[in-house]
This record gives sequence, structure tokens and C-alpha cells, in this order.
Amino acid sequence: MDTFVINGGRPLRGTVRINGSKNAALPLMAAALLTDHPLTLQGVPDLADTRNMSRLLKRLGIDVTHTPPEDHQPSRLNLSPHDPTPTTAPYDIVRTMRAGICVLGPMLAKRRAARVSMPGGCAIGDRPVDLHLRGLRALGAEIHLEAGDIVATTPRGGQDPLQAAHVFLGGPNGSTVLGTANVLSAATLAQGTTIIEAAACEPEIIDLANLLRAMGARISGDGSPRITVEGVAELNGVDAYPVMPDRIEAGTYVMAAAITNGEVVLENFPLDSLTAALDRLAHIGIHVEEQGVRSKEQEVSQTKNASTSSQALAASSYPTVTVLSPRRLNPTQVTTQPHPGFPTDLQAQIMALLTLADGNAIITEKIFPDRFLHVAELLRMGANITRVGPSAMVTGTRELVGAPVMASDLRASAGLVLAGLAAQGTTTINRVYHLDRGYHKMEHTLQTLGADIQRVDDKDL
Repeated sequence: MDTFVINGGRPLRGTVRINGSKNAALPLMAAALLTDHPLTLQGVPDLADTRNMSRLLKRLGIDVTHTPPEDHQPSRLNLSPHDPTPTTAPYDIVRTMRAGICVLGPMLAKRRAARVSMPGGCAIGDRPVDLHLRGLRALGAEIHLEAGDIVATTPRGGQDPLQAAHVFLGGPNGSTVLGTANVLSAATLAQGTTIIEAAACEPEIIDLANLLRAMGARISGDGSPRITVEGVAELNGVDAYPVMPDRIEAGTYVMAAAITNGEVVLENFPLDSLTAALDRLAHIGIHVEEQGVRSKEQEVSQTKNASTSSQALAASSYPTVTVLSPRRLNPTQVTTQPHPGFPTDLQAQIMALLTLADGNAIITEKIFPDRFLHVAELLRMGANITRVGPSAMVTGTRELVGAPVMASDLRASAGLVLAGLAAQGTTTINRVYHLDRGYHKMEHTLQTLGADIQRVDDKDL
């Protein structure tokens, strides 16, 4: 099993280009199940989750070919449906990633039947799929559970298409991003006009809506809690649709620069998707300065009224920013919330940063209240953190010290890497396979910025 060995204390300096978004790419890839025509995505990140989604789509009758990036051109992922008969997403693949559930809505809408294993993913707390099923049932789906699988058909045992409805997707923790993606995708082929209330407002939902519009769907209101979908008879393919940059990767590298007191330039930076995170970082004293002026196409592509032309979207560009950090970090209060609030996927990273702030900070987790498994590992590195229910008080210390730690999930792993970069001495992080689900060769990226980090087999330690 792979382990990171980090010798900390080196300021990060250099330039990084932000990769395409994992959380956006997975529902975009699943959209290939909605059409009989080829779909090509640009900039899909090469990650464990996207590779597993490719495996899943192949099992579902989609030819998948990947062209690596070359000559400053983004990678291309070609998805060509060739067999519309498979309707089973098996346990051996779906268990590896939470987003495997994304194939349920598209497959049900197009093939009128779907059998999807209950999904896996990180151990960060309870994430039931009841809102997904509630939304699809509202569209007329007949659903039951059988041997750990979700078994669904369209009305009358698959004889009729899905029917439009007024769908409410709110839950005790707010809206559901993957549930919104599932219902939105399914509604594009439902008969009539569907209204989705309490829809997720995340940028990844806007990206999915942009792709579906480029395929011929009629969607309005994405980016707001109320999305309207006028069903169509069929959807077309799209050539060269660009995946949005990964806002979580971007936020992680901002904090990596900050915690090491470095200076890093980040290209392809999703500035407008990180407003809440950048607000908290500004309170801490981190400066994120945009370089130049963004193109008009980029401004258009990031709004809910973005052009449905894949060519126009491909022409868009995201800004370049420079991250500067002072030696003294201020404490602040952070509360994770659905977008446009502070992302729960950046909670572990900002906690690592605040362990070195000058004073007491409070972090409250409102999305996954149990998402604090990284606290015990940060304590091993000399952090001063007190957990009280869904909140943690972080009292800044003068320095962190290297120690052996264990990664529990994807974003906790990133937080421990940040702590290791800043710590005095050597930090070994076990079970870094979690990181490979969301960051493309993170150790290589950090090495280009001057970090002393190596990936080794723990048998060699």
C-alpha cells in the first residue's frame, strides 16, 4: 500500500494548472447513457474515480477511449454508445465510488430500466440515496431494493417513458448534488415539463446543465434552487465539451501555498466558484490576486445562462491567480454549507491551515457532522483541536511536528498532506490511495513546487 513521506518546512513556489473537476466529470460521463450518439469531453482528470466510471460505462455498452493531453491541448475522453441493452451497474465497480449512483437516472430515462448497486466511497458519515429515489419516483419510476441493489423501471414495468412532475429534493442537510444530477438527467427525456425544487446550486450542476443543453435538452434555472426541464424525445452527441476546473483542487493548492508561506501561481482557476472559501482565506490573511482580465466567453460560461454551444464553451478560459501568504495567519470562523457557502470538501484543508493561526478558530461542519476523522491525526502532529459536537475549536500553535498519520478519506488525506508540508521533520501518511480518487499525482505537482514529498510502498519503510 502506498504511503507519502514528507519532509516539511519548504515554502512552495511555482506554477500549477488546475485540472478538470472530478465532481463535475462523473455526472458528465454518465450523460453518455442518455444518447445514441458519441459524446466527447475535454479535460476529464485522470483519477481513480474517473477510471472506475469508465470501467462502469464500458460494462453498460459504452465504448470509451482516452486521448492524453499534448501540445497544450486538453485530454479527450470519447464516449460512444454501441449496445443499449445492459442495465446493470454491478457492485464490484459501484462500491469503489459514491458517484457510481450517477448512472441511475440517465440509464432509467433512456433504457427504461436500471439495476444499480448501492454506492460506496469515503467514510465521512451517512449519505443516503433516499432523495435520489424520491425524485425518480416522482417521475413515475417503479423502484424497489433487492440484494443490495436499487432496481428501477419506468412506469408500467418499463413500457412507458418517465413522466414530468413537480419534484422536491430538499432534505435534513439541504439539497443533494448527485440527487439533483440524477433527477435533472432523467427529466430531460421525461414527457412534459418537470420542475425541480430545492435543487442543488453547485457549479457542477450548472456544468451538467450546460452539457445537457448542448445535447439538445431544454433546461432553465440551473444555479438556483428551482430548475425547469422541458422533456425532449431524444438527445444528441457533443464534440469537445470542456469540463470545468476543479474548485476543490484549486482551493487545496491555495491553502498549500498559504500553509508553507509560499507564493504559487494557479492557472485555470475557478474564481467565481470559490467565493465563500476565498472570503474566509482573506480573513486569515491570504491574498489571491487575479492576473489580467477574463474573456467575455469565460464570463458567460460561468453563469446559469451560459451558451449551449460546445465550441463557445471550449473557447472559454478561466483566470490565472497568484497566491501570497503572510507569516502571521489570523484565526477565523468557518461553517460548511451547500453552495454558495463554504465547501465541506475544503474543511479538512482549512483546519490544517488554522492549526498555525495566531488565536482560536471555530469550524462547524453542517453537511457531514461526523467528518472529523482527521482531527485525531492532526493532534498527533502537535495541533491543538477540541471537538464539540459538529464543531471543532482550533487553537493555533507555533509549529506542527512530523509524525506517522493515517488518511481516512479523500479530503482528510489532503488536509494531512498540507499539515505535513508545514511540519518540522518527517511526516508519513498511510493509505494515500484515497488521494488518488480526487487529485492527479498530487506528489508530482507538489514536487514541481519545491516540496520534499515521495510516494513509497509501505513495505519499503
